[in-house]
Amino acid sequence: MPTQDLPPSIFHMLERNVGKKIRVLMDSVYGFEGALEAVTQEPAGIWISEVEVIILRSTLAQPIPQIVSREDAGDLYLNLNSVQRIEVLQQVQNRHR
Repeated sequence: MPTQDLPPSIFHMLERNVGKKIRVLMDSVYGFEGALEAVTQEPAGIWISEVEVIILRSTLAQPIPQIVSREDAGDLYLNLNSVQRIEVLQQVQNRHR
């Protein structure tokens, strides 16, 4: 009988991205950007370093929210019960030939 692999939990997915830059949205107009440093299960949360507070705004002409303001905030712990969305940001690497 083959064993079934369980799908990874949110904690496993987050742990794979430790060290990467992430964007955490608390609601549709407010969030944080920074480097994911640690994931905790009890209480369920994440530690982010080099945090910037971001304000997002959308209009009828541009319905996709755009970042309109940034402010440095140091390091931060966020409880996952308060988080609406987490995005892993792609790092652009310069290619010199």
